[in-house]
Amino acid sequence: MVAAVVLFWASLAALAWTHALYPLAIALLARARTRTVARDDAYLPSVALIVTAYNEEDAIERRLENLRGLDYPPELLELVVTSDASTDRTEELAEGAGARVIRNARGGKVAAQDAAVRATDAEVVAFSDANATWAPDALRKLVRNLADRGVAYVCGRLRLESADGANKEGVYWRYELVTRAGESRLGSVTAGNGAIYALRRSDYAEVDPRFGHDLALPYLMVQRGRRAVYEPEALALERPTPTNETEYRRKVRMFEHSWLIVLRGRMLRGQPPGYLLALLSHRHLRYASGLLHLILLGSSLALLAHGTVYAVLLGLQLGLLAAALAGVGIARYYVLITWATVVSLWNYFRRGAPATWTPQRERVA
Repeated sequence: MVAAVVLFWASLAALAWTHALYPLAIALLARARTRTVARDDAYLPSVALIVTAYNEEDAIERRLENLRGLDYPPELLELVVTSDASTDRTEELAEGAGARVIRNARGGKVAAQDAAVRATDAEVVAFSDANATWAPDALRKLVRNLADRGVAYVCGRLRLESADGANKEGVYWRYELVTRAGESRLGSVTAGNGAIYALRRSDYAEVDPRFGHDLALPYLMVQRGRRAVYEPEALALERPTPTNETEYRRKVRMFEHSWLIVLRGRMLRGQPPGYLLALLSHRHLRYASGLLHLILLGSSLALLAHGTVYAVLLGLQLGLLAAALAGVGIARYYVLITWATVVSLWNYFRRGAPATWTPQRERVA
């Protein structure tokens, strides 16, 4: 009985904190205390803009055309396509579009990025995905933050374009960006995004090839005494997956790597107290949401006859599950993505996190 009560209130408090109270606290604190970034619009370092590609023949020419149109001095910009052993015409088309192509043995995205960084001597390395589109001034807005010598990493704002499907990722992503902006104003973000980010080549860190840059690079920069910041004016556009179900499969794959970093990446080691709390609140507890929900559900059932509050909370949980089963958009999204944290943890313990993957070319009908 006592154990069930403790588990009930602890899981409920953890879920409320990571999903609602922490974002609110960050937003309020960021209003009261903001660490500025010494941006300089005149700062124009040489940049190697790296696109990692695996069988992207349908997108690579359009991607390079977009990047050639950036408002950045062409003599300071090198476009690099690093191919993870593509078996289609990606490499041929990229060369024809004027990019420098680096061919790699199949080893995954991070290994291909490492090879590209080793092959360039630009002051700044910037990264993007093959399916993203950058605004013309995105690179300028991005690198101006690196004029501040305390800043090692900067990610831009990814805006998900409207899809013709039912995926509710855009709702979550807008909520996530508000929290990310607050973290940046307080010090450093706890994660970036693969569509648009940059760092000085001298600050680049080669990590375990199974890790992803989005989660690994920000906390590594902070461990080195530097900052990882968010630049909302550096805009990239990307089309989301069409349905909640396809997003669920994508999240399972992503969370496998997140669990690897959380469990083996030593991300909490040597962190300043405020950033340590941010990592625990925004990353560890968020990835543990599925487990916390299972604990809350189980303890609610065990305590059903011991108070109204337990019956009410059980009813709310069952109502959420019923709405998800009925296909209510945001409820289905939340339940699927939360369940993805559990499935990904099971996959990680069962077979680990693979460095490579084959993208599913799913499109809206």
